[in-house]
Amino acid sequence: MTRTDEKVRYTPKGKRVDYTPHTAAQSAQNVIRVLEGRWKLVILFQLFGANIRRFSELERAIPGISQKMLIQQLRQLEGDGVVTRIVHAEVPPRVEYHLTEWGQTLCPVLDKLLTWAESAPDEVRERLIDPNAMTADLLPL
Repeated sequence: MTRTDEKVRYTPKGKRVDYTPHTAAQSAQNVIRVLEGRWKLVILFQLFGANIRRFSELERAIPGISQKMLIQQLRQLEGDGVVTRIVHAEVPPRVEYHLTEWGQTLCPVLDKLLTWAESAPDEVRERLIDPNAMTADLLPL
C-alpha cells in the first residue's frame, strides 16, 4: 500500500526533508534570496518585536531609502510571506506593516547569525562586525 504523501507528492508538515548536499545548498540559496537586498534586513530589524509600523514611520526610520525602494522591498517581503500589509479604508489611506508569525521567527535566527560572526577569528570578525555597531543607530548597509 502506498503512503498518502507519496500519492499527493508533498511532504507532511511534521516530516523533515532528507537533504542531499545539492538539495541542501539549493534550499539554503533559495532561503537567502528572501533576505537578499540592500534594505530588507534593516526593514526586518525595524519590525521585530511585534512592531506595527506605518509606511511613513518606516521611511523616517531608515535614512537614505527612497519611497520606491521601500515599497519594492516591502512588497517582496510580503510576497515571500514574511511581512503583512494592512490597508485601512480611510482618507488619506493608512498602510501599516508588521511581521507575520513566521517572519517573527527570523529574529532568533539572525541573532544566532550575529553570535556566529562574533565567534570568528579576530581578522575575520573585524570584517564582519562593525565596531561602531554598539553606539551607532541603524544605518544603511
